[in-house]
Amino acid sequence: MAAPTAPMPSSSTNNSGAAAKPGPMSAADKQAAFSKGLEGVVGGQTGICSIEQDKLIYRGYEIHDLAAHATFEEVAFLLLEGHKPGASELNRFKGEVIAERALHPTVVSFLESSAGWLASGRAVPMDVLRTAVSILGHTDPDCQDNSPAANLRKAKRLLAKIPTIVGHMQNVIDGRAIIGQELGGDPALSHAANLLYMMTGHRPTAQEARVMDVSLILYAEHEFNASTFTSRVIAGTLSDMHSAVSGAIGALKGPLHGGANEAAMDMLKEILADVGEKGIGTHAVDEWMDKAFASKRKLMGFGHRVYKNGDHRAGILHALGKKNAATKHTLYGGIPASKWFELGEQVQKIMLTKKNIHPNVDFPCGMTYFTMSIPVPQYTPIFVASRVTGWCAHVMEQHSDNRLIRPLSIYTGPAEKKWNG
Repeated sequence: MAAPTAPMPSSSTNNSGAAAKPGPMSAADKQAAFSKGLEGVVGGQTGICSIEQDKLIYRGYEIHDLAAHATFEEVAFLLLEGHKPGASELNRFKGEVIAERALHPTVVSFLESSAGWLASGRAVPMDVLRTAVSILGHTDPDCQDNSPAANLRKAKRLLAKIPTIVGHMQNVIDGRAIIGQELGGDPALSHAANLLYMMTGHRPTAQEARVMDVSLILYAEHEFNASTFTSRVIAGTLSDMHSAVSGAIGALKGPLHGGANEAAMDMLKEILADVGEKGIGTHAVDEWMDKAFASKRKLMGFGHRVYKNGDHRAGILHALGKKNAATKHTLYGGIPASKWFELGEQVQKIMLTKKNIHPNVDFPCGMTYFTMSIPVPQYTPIFVASRVTGWCAHVMEQHSDNRLIRPLSIYTGPAEKKWNG
């Protein structure tokens, strides 16, 4: 049942006949309108994305259609420029993004200097990415310009540079020379393929590139989720795009939002460590899950605030990831790639049978990225490389028809009292 929405305060007219501004809500009206976590509350309007129980739509195009027939570059154009690109528009867009892939030397120096923080655990990749994006603002000639044209230019630069940050950061973590520093990778590679190349130094197979491309499409936009809403709140103050995106990265870091893909894979690794490879497909996994249920442990990668009958994106990525894993002949965490999907499917079945909870897209993402040799701490930064398109689209939409976002609250502190009483 949807939470009640706030009642509209009655308006009146002043002596001049003009409508008077509504007064403050009463405590009773606030209590009636309250919904913890803003669940069920309509927070605004958007022409970018629509989430329905049986559909996920980006500017009129359903996600299954996009995953099957579009490329990430086409989807990025759709979100940022507002319509499906023609051939010449897409070529122009690709050229603009490729030309912006390389990082300013100041950003590269920061990434190199972050090795100690990352090694010590005082920072994780999402922290480093957040700071690097903030530094990008200092190097962007349009940083303080919130005009539509400047915002679109900044959006394309962020789209181009965030994968480069992720790739260079992984090189620093691995203690290897930075790959493709001069050009931000290989200009001949697609956005998805270039991200994989910069992280690993190996040009991916066509199948690997396609899996990554589709994962970026699936993560690109999702309406008023926590990080997107954060970006709109920041943009609503008329702050700049780099500030809004930096704030959104901070929101995405949390394990209840973007960090769920990392936590889901860590959970599968924990299950394997406890039951062993021979335990996959046996009651040992059921027993592990029953213990988790008994201790009321939160199992990441399952359930969704909006979708009640399953996340449309999960099945798409699971099928692609499983197909790609079947081609792998090396061990991942000590077992064949396909075994991870066998374990994941067993966990999914138990969750659905015993708790009636479906997986969200973060669950297959964990297995898919792991069997593509992507380090777990980079899963959420890769999410950023995709979702930045949605964030920037929302920042531009907020700036185009702005009203400061300022909700009310219910006071739960002590009653009024005298300081000298």
